[in-house]
Amino acid sequence: MDIDAWVWWLIAAVGLGIPLVLTAMPEFGMFSVGAVAGAATAGLGFGVVAQVVVFVAVSVALVAVVRPIAARHRDDRPPHASGVDALKGRQATVLERVDGAGGRVKLAGEVWSARSYAPDQVFEVGEQVDVVDIDGATALVM
Repeated sequence: MDIDAWVWWLIAAVGLGIPLVLTAMPEFGMFSVGAVAGAATAGLGFGVVAQVVVFVAVSVALVAVVRPIAARHRDDRPPHASGVDALKGRQATVLERVDGAGGRVKLAGEVWSARSYAPDQVFEVGEQVDVVDIDGATALVM
């Protein structure tokens, strides 16, 4: 049983798609598309040299064009704040008087110990304050 060249190219495309799924490296996907282009070239009746040239040209073109665009989009995303970094800049409600020595606030649905950022500031119950920083388990507010 003689398998046509375009079938081998499709097998190569699937073979290159497997590491793409396992490693999430988009370059393997670009090589897989190049192998599909090689299969199309073989299906049109071109020789082995033309098939390899098309495979290499499509793969290199995709890596050269798509990869910088993807990297630029990846770098443009704002960093996602999580944990205590996500609490900085949020508003809290004073539950117990907050001064330089301490107090309590309701922040993101939870009760936090708090102290004023400036030691001479005082916030009374019910006031809205801004969280400037988190020091351990204490919110620094102003």
